[in-house]
Amino acid sequence: MTVMLPGLVDDVEERLEWGNDVLRLTVDHGPGSAPRLTALWHVDEERPDADALRRSALPVLELALAGEGRQGTSGKRHVDGALAQRLRLVDSTAERDGDVERLLLHLAETVTGVRATVHLELVAGLPVLRSWAEITTEGDVLLDHATTGVVAGIGHGTRWEQEVAVWEAANPWSGEFRWRRSTLAERGLFDVGMTRYGQVGSKNRVSLTSTGAWSTSEHLALGIVEESATGRMLAWQVESNSTWHAELGDRFDDVYLLVTGPTAREHQWSVRLAPGDVHLTTPVRLAVVPGSPSGTDATLADVGAALTLHRRRTRRSHPDHVRLPVVYNDFLNGLMSDPTTERELPLIAAAADLGAEVYVIDAGWYDDERGGWWDSVGAWEPSTDRFPDGGLGRVIEAIRATGMKPGLWLEPEMVGVRSPLAQELPDAAFFQRGGDRVAEWGRFQLDLRHPAARAHLDAVVDRLVDEFDLAYLKLDHNVDIGPGTDAGVGEAPGHGLAQHAREVLSWVSAVMDRHPGLVVEGCAAGGSRTDAASGAVFPVQSLTDQQDFRLTAPIAAAAPLVITPEQAGVWASVDGTMRPEEIAFSLVSATLARVHLAGRVDTLDVAQRELVRTGLAAHREVRSAVARSTPLWPLGLPGWRDPWVAQGARDGADLYLAVWRRDLDDVSAPATVRVPLPGLRAEGDAEVLFPTWGSDEVSVVDDGAALAVRLPGPVSARLVRLTVRDL
Repeated sequence: MTVMLPGLVDDVEERLEWGNDVLRLTVDHGPGSAPRLTALWHVDEERPDADALRRSALPVLELALAGEGRQGTSGKRHVDGALAQRLRLVDSTAERDGDVERLLLHLAETVTGVRATVHLELVAGLPVLRSWAEITTEGDVLLDHATTGVVAGIGHGTRWEQEVAVWEAANPWSGEFRWRRSTLAERGLFDVGMTRYGQVGSKNRVSLTSTGAWSTSEHLALGIVEESATGRMLAWQVESNSTWHAELGDRFDDVYLLVTGPTAREHQWSVRLAPGDVHLTTPVRLAVVPGSPSGTDATLADVGAALTLHRRRTRRSHPDHVRLPVVYNDFLNGLMSDPTTERELPLIAAAADLGAEVYVIDAGWYDDERGGWWDSVGAWEPSTDRFPDGGLGRVIEAIRATGMKPGLWLEPEMVGVRSPLAQELPDAAFFQRGGDRVAEWGRFQLDLRHPAARAHLDAVVDRLVDEFDLAYLKLDHNVDIGPGTDAGVGEAPGHGLAQHAREVLSWVSAVMDRHPGLVVEGCAAGGSRTDAASGAVFPVQSLTDQQDFRLTAPIAAAAPLVITPEQAGVWASVDGTMRPEEIAFSLVSATLARVHLAGRVDTLDVAQRELVRTGLAAHREVRSAVARSTPLWPLGLPGWRDPWVAQGARDGADLYLAVWRRDLDDVSAPATVRVPLPGLRAEGDAEVLFPTWGSDEVSVVDDGAALAVRLPGPVSARLVRLTVRDL
């Protein structure tokens, strides 16, 4: 729909409205103004006053050239690019493909000859907008940044420094998914009053930036902007498996959000376009959810549901998303990269006896140096020293003989400086800067844009999969190589890194195309690449390297806001030293996700083994529901040292709830807790699925509005099933 508007200056603007059954937007444009996103709203919200938002609105494609920069303001912000302000809407095209709506906005400007097509995409029933742009030129230009992830008008008409809050998540190694909420004032962004004197705003910003090859090693590539006056939440997620940037700033008494891939200022990125070249911007997802009458936790559940369902609709299809087999991995609290035939065989027998369906031999299977392999990897040939009398093939056959499927660990992008492969491959197959190969912690980084690098990895994977009939590969990445590579030709390092990262996902997709049914797990120093781009390709994602089972609970509970539960590999480490409640606690942590069984399972006694079997049986009972479920957090997103943690998985009328009690070193948990059911009402009694001895410790209270949970502590957990309805 297009309507005519009185222009802000001398011309007449038009307003284009587009959307699906739940999410709508308006774009204002005219012969004297760039097309601007004036409003984005959920149909259950009051329709925004787009006229009042025109002043602060920003172009649908924000970009800047190295030779021009910004216009009308300056500073560190990535808005007000001079080129973006010159773009005009040439044409628009609306398309429908099944339940997917698409709007293509064709833009152009005459000074440099830049042309762009902005892609906007919506799936029926989901309030999630996905966007990206194709940029070409008739001349020769150098891009400094470009993104479609721009929304202005946030906090309009409010005292936004107090009434707009940002949710962000620190993502440290082994402590992943640590969410916090802060007002803009608490993050240092204030209304300084200068708009009264004709200025744009404070020139300040709240920002998050990820640099290097680990996309989520410090912060998740995901955040939420909350407007406390209404409870409305605007969630953003950038689809980058390398670098990205996000910022909030004030503009004409409102607040804008910008989410982008790499930039010149933050990432040593730029890209030169000549006629015929095409640059694809990093895709961005924006989800809009109205504030729930049941409060913040219910709104967070709505955000989690919208993102989860959208991720399922837009990822690469794989049968593993439905099967969710139990994986035993020999690394964590087990062999810790020191496998041998003698050590593996008892673990194989024990894992099969417990009910594992896949057995993964993690790091070390290629190591003939007894631990000295770190800077010599690259060839990925099985060790002969570690596996005498039949070699690695004998161990693989032992796995298969139990009925389990075999898997191996690889770190494909790395080549040790002592590896013969470092001399066999050309310099151009590795990351370079300033004429030198880039080395970090005794390793070189392959550049998968180079045909020799890709051919090497293809040969390695095809050889291993074919020789050992592998069903599973775990691909790790334990070195952050820095800003990127100039490829030996002087390109911007950030651009080299971004292009390599895209090729990594292309290569993984091609591997699964060649080997149908092969499961490829993504991992990077635990959860350092838990991003949307990786989640759209890898069937399984490793979340953490955390070895303390008590500290795994808040990681597992917070993860479903970032990745679908059926893709989230959660360690369930058990061994013979653990008490029954501790074993149950560890198993419950993984039950509403993907069970990655770990630890010295060969040391379990008869009673402990039976307990583990019971826990895995409970998981098998619920895993099909987990693969359909959407998440919720009855006690809020968990803090790192919270004494009580709760996470739910809702599948229609069934709600599966994991509740953990933790007495940590500096926290003593009360013996009971009230667990509210935000936006829901329980009908009937609660059923404790695991461990079964705890059935009398969970009860429905407050006319179905909550659960009363009493756990014996100091470390204990329960998996509960409820029948629920919406309020």
